[in-house]
Amino acid sequence: MFRKAVLASLCFLAVTHTQQVGREVTETHPRLQFQRCTRSGGCQTASNGQITLDANWRWLHVTDGYTNCYTGNSWNTTVCANGQQCSQRCALEGANYRETYGISTNGNALTIKFLTKSQGTNIGGRVYLMDSDSRYEMFYLLNKEFTFDVDVSKVPCGINGALYFIQMDADGGLSKHSGNKAGAKYGTGYCDSQCPRDMKFINGEANVEGWGGSPTDPNAGTGRYGACCAEMDIWEANKISNAYTPHPCNTPNDGGYFRCTGKECNQPRYEGVCDPDGCDYNPFRQGNREFYGPGKTVDTNKKITVITQFITDDNTATGTLVDIRRLYVQDGRVIQNPPTNFPGVLDPFDSITEKYCTDQKRVFGDNNSFARDGGLAHMGRSLAKGHVLALSIWNDHSAHMLWLDSSYPVDADPNQPGIGRGTCPTTGGSPKDTEQNNADSQVVFSNIKVGDIGTTFTGR
Repeated sequence: MFRKAVLASLCFLAVTHTQQVGREVTETHPRLQFQRCTRSGGCQTASNGQITLDANWRWLHVTDGYTNCYTGNSWNTTVCANGQQCSQRCALEGANYRETYGISTNGNALTIKFLTKSQGTNIGGRVYLMDSDSRYEMFYLLNKEFTFDVDVSKVPCGINGALYFIQMDADGGLSKHSGNKAGAKYGTGYCDSQCPRDMKFINGEANVEGWGGSPTDPNAGTGRYGACCAEMDIWEANKISNAYTPHPCNTPNDGGYFRCTGKECNQPRYEGVCDPDGCDYNPFRQGNREFYGPGKTVDTNKKITVITQFITDDNTATGTLVDIRRLYVQDGRVIQNPPTNFPGVLDPFDSITEKYCTDQKRVFGDNNSFARDGGLAHMGRSLAKGHVLALSIWNDHSAHMLWLDSSYPVDADPNQPGIGRGTCPTTGGSPKDTEQNNADSQVVFSNIKVGDIGTTFTGR
């Protein structure tokens, strides 16, 4: 769906991607336990699980001092006037995770706060799971299942506590791009299916050319280039609504990292190299109004276990992806994903298959860029290459998160299939509202597991 980085203004801290490494703050990754599971060996805790903060949230300053290279939504052109010069003259600093960014870990649990005040105010955050100090953990999900626990009880309308996979490079682009001296250790190399143009550095060079500040966000802007790759949204959610969504891309390397420009960047929206909408399964949008939410079948006042299974045609890791299934566990009880509830209009699908996506797009009147970009089979080819796990919390300057938790488009009949996505008001979700009234919001992810199907959860 729609995604836009929500960045903070931190007084002397700027928010950006970079390639050089600073020496003012030692980069120490918080440890985060996760498990790999097999039928023969059970679940084993990985020995070196840790997280790193995305470079878009870090302080960027000149290599020989404290002058910001980027402040607010503008580059400091007196410091660097072009991409190569910025790569050479600007350094990315280490992060003070808890005090500055509201990010903390405890055993197998990760907490990301929405708003944190220190020297300035940080809004949102995004981290990646790593298998060492310098490489992202790579997940290979075909014929596997991925499970985690989540607490969204403090994630209200207009805010998204998200967990998703993207086909990033394991080293953050360090080996491919000579200008990148920071790599995965400092959270470089982000990409997704929206081909975001608000990334300050792409391919090891600053995205200075054509840069303009956002008209709605004083801490963000866009440049000429974007960063595209395939994306598998496992969990886009707050306490009102949730969705899981595959987004294939027609980039080199079956959806791998690609620097786009012009139409390639989904400008206009459906003319790019990636599927911006994806094929989503949101229980509310599928007509199940009492399934997910406070006090409902899946009660968002409590911790939830979420299981996602990636089924191939021959039940092997080399087969073709044909089905993405969802289960929940709460209070020791396995809860099946509810079937689509539009009798006589749409068949009762309860998982993401190619036929589900085709029929859903037709009935909802959505653009089928999912099929154009290869559908489930192409998504599977991307997953076979390995994906990086991203975990975040953010608000939405573009569409106020209405596509997730309200009626969208706002001028359509909310009773029409596909329009209602949640019970949040169409007038809500603005960043100003969420930042003023929901400063204590946070998401907690825990108990992350990946393994053979049927090995990562229990329940009756």
